[in-house]
Amino acid sequence: MIIAGIILILVALALLFRHELKTLSSLKERSTGAYTMTYDGDYGFDEFLETGASSDKDIEIFVTKRLLKGLPIKLNVTDAGCTAFVTRNEEGDVIYGRNFDFTYAPFVQVYTNPDNGYASVSTVNLSFAGYGDDNLPTSGIAINNFLTLAAPFLPFDGMNEKGVSMALLAVPEADMKNDDNKVTLNTTTAIRLVLDKAATVDEAIELLKQYNIYFSGDVTCHFLIADASGRSVIIEYYDGALQVIEADTDYQIASNFIAYHDLKIGEGFTEFERYGAVEEVLKSNNNIVTTDECADLLNKIGVYNNGIDMLQWSVVYNLTDKTGLIWPHRNSSQAWDFAIKKEEKQK
Repeated sequence: MIIAGIILILVALALLFRHELKTLSSLKERSTGAYTMTYDGDYGFDEFLETGASSDKDIEIFVTKRLLKGLPIKLNVTDAGCTAFVTRNEEGDVIYGRNFDFTYAPFVQVYTNPDNGYASVSTVNLSFAGYGDDNLPTSGIAINNFLTLAAPFLPFDGMNEKGVSMALLAVPEADMKNDDNKVTLNTTTAIRLVLDKAATVDEAIELLKQYNIYFSGDVTCHFLIADASGRSVIIEYYDGALQVIEADTDYQIASNFIAYHDLKIGEGFTEFERYGAVEEVLKSNNNIVTTDECADLLNKIGVYNNGIDMLQWSVVYNLTDKTGLIWPHRNSSQAWDFAIKKEEKQK
């Protein structure tokens, strides 16, 4: 009877946590500190959008209750230097290249397929969820992997099944007046909003206008958004409002400085040099780069700080065919391909 009771309890727990267990079973280490994971089931984003979050603590409370079954999480955000650009390859496909430069940050590439939204792939900085070089997840189901279940709420860049791509990049300042009649999101949940709900850049802009924003850890950011048509914009929060910076060329580049009204307010690091290096390559190639050229360029412009390599991951999204290439730490030999496939919903 005791054994039968234990079996019944285990079966009940397996049913209760079936989506979480299936998600964790998909967690795979691709190289040290670099992972992929497919999120199974509903992660409650529509529920989150009803109230949003005015602070990192609000997100921690929601994620702890909704996704982590009571296991607490502490969001940890620091400044970062990044570069992103949109152009085309030799076949005319729209290409979105992106570097994430940061202090050491393990990452997971997470696949999501919500019932009421678009399938997407996004890259999550796992240091945001408390992981580090002395505390890394492992492949498969393990207690220490449980915090990775927060990943859908923590994307730093991504692409959805419609070919909409978005990334955040730190900037030195922002100025946004909140509307008391609007729900508030942070920078990563703003990306989740766009990936789940927007089929075009214009839809992304209209969605973002419906929400206030706050900057996690007081790290002010702007966004580069592009879609499969080749349209791209930089979104900045400046002069008290959401500002849309259109490209006046066949490409668009974002780095760590304010682009609004060509202000070029930077962080005093290498943001202008990186921007210039990308622009030089694009102009010299008539705004066309192959995947290999894109990878070489991203590796070249990755940030070093006092001899320390800050480049945590590089990713190239093909917004036309919804495929891509991602690799860690300037090691493009360790790159893996990926594609978004809209799969039948799992109940």
